[in-house]
Amino acid sequence: AWVSSLSMGMVFFCSPIVSIFTDLFGCRKVAVIGAAVGLVGLLSSSFVSTIEPLYFTYGILFACGCSFAYQPSLVILGHYFKKRLGLVNGIVTAGSSLFTVSLPFLLRVLLDSVDLFNTLRVLCILMFVLFLAGFTYKPLVPNTKDKEGGKKAKSKFPPAKKICNFSIFKILSYRIWAFGIPAALFGYFVPYVHLMKHVEDRFGDSVPEEVLLLCLGITSGVGRLVFGRVADYIPGAKKVYLQVASFFFIGLMSMMIPLCNVFGALVAVCLFMGLFDGCFICIMAPIAFELVGAQDVSQAIGFLLGLMSVPMTVGPPIAGLLRDKLGTYDVAFYLAGVPPLIGGAILCFIPWVHERQKLKERAKPVDGETTEKMLENESTLVSDTTEKPAKELDSGL
Repeated sequence: AWVSSLSMGMVFFCSPIVSIFTDLFGCRKVAVIGAAVGLVGLLSSSFVSTIEPLYFTYGILFACGCSFAYQPSLVILGHYFKKRLGLVNGIVTAGSSLFTVSLPFLLRVLLDSVDLFNTLRVLCILMFVLFLAGFTYKPLVPNTKDKEGGKKAKSKFPPAKKICNFSIFKILSYRIWAFGIPAALFGYFVPYVHLMKHVEDRFGDSVPEEVLLLCLGITSGVGRLVFGRVADYIPGAKKVYLQVASFFFIGLMSMMIPLCNVFGALVAVCLFMGLFDGCFICIMAPIAFELVGAQDVSQAIGFLLGLMSVPMTVGPPIAGLLRDKLGTYDVAFYLAGVPPLIGGAILCFIPWVHERQKLKERAKPVDGETTEKMLENESTLVSDTTEKPAKELDSGL
């Protein structure tokens, strides 16, 4: 359990570092090297005979490789798609839902037929496919080293301000988004971690628990496709309202889990929860592009994923602690529904703030033009006043 928890945490903890490398060296190099590192980590894990080395090979090496391979796959889409960016993100992220549904069944067959270590070696095939896919990334937006210009960029390393682009936090709408989402995620993942144990406590072994995971995976994929397409019709930062709706429904569904005394009701809750989970995930990158622009989107996503790692790590253990103290998950699920509602309320301010920022930016060049016109008028007045005495003198002579 600690190995898998470390692996999941490292994927998100590495995200700010990945964003810096993506800006410096481009999507292709980072994705290829990340997939190669993940392949080495997974392959070396298959030859380990004790648990301790797995903390490094699987928990750190494989997870870091996955993180370096994952983030460029989100950034590269914005280089090629603008008008249909939401739909494209929906299609790409729906692939993870497809594997969420199918991979557990495949893993069960592999584990029963061949042991764990041979299963890891089979999974190396997927990492090798990811390695090859990284070569297809051809960035169209220049990275930080290219921005420095020409041969100097190759010999001279960019300054620290260019490497760590903390200037994106000067954008108020991004600041609200970057701290509002982690605030919502303190309770977001609690149902995903503890739902199976809750079903076991409430219904025993008489119900098929796997059906719930199937429902979450299928509707999450559908949600990513549907809401990704819907996001393309919503202009600018108003796409955030889709995330607000997703947080509202996920918080509400989390509070309804303890009220489900029939397994069918729990299935319905999971269907809605998966649908809006897909909504939240598929529009992450389009919103980042709207708030900070294409050139800064890599670090914008990286910093956000890094901040997300804290509530993702803290929330589920607190829910487990409440269950140990109270003997039931009911209070944990009720409390888990509160942070998404609060986070959704915070995000509601983003479109208004973003529009005010755009109006200020539009006003700046106008002010510059008016001052230039005033200076031109003053210069013409001065020239006229100097020319008039000269003409009078000429006429007098």
